Amino acid sequence: MLQPFADSPLQTPVDTDSKARRKLLDQKRMEFRRAIEDLAEQRRLEHELLDFPDLVAVRYLKATQAVGRRSARPAH
Repeated sequence: MLQPFADSPLQTPVDTDSKARRKLLDQKRMEFRRAIEDLAEQRRLEHELLDFPDLVAVRYLKATQAVGRRSARPAH
């Protein structure tokens, strides 16, 4: 039966360190890539919304009205 790599005497600590570093770099690259993709998606959606300025104005008015209602004091 084959032994896992961690138990293998052929694998040195240097190999495990380089694999750990490579894994961390891959994780950072993927986070960076996701952030870029999220930003691109956000920009694309904002660009699409510019085609409908009425919808943007309606959403803004609804949001300000909702904030106004929450900040209003109840009558005593």
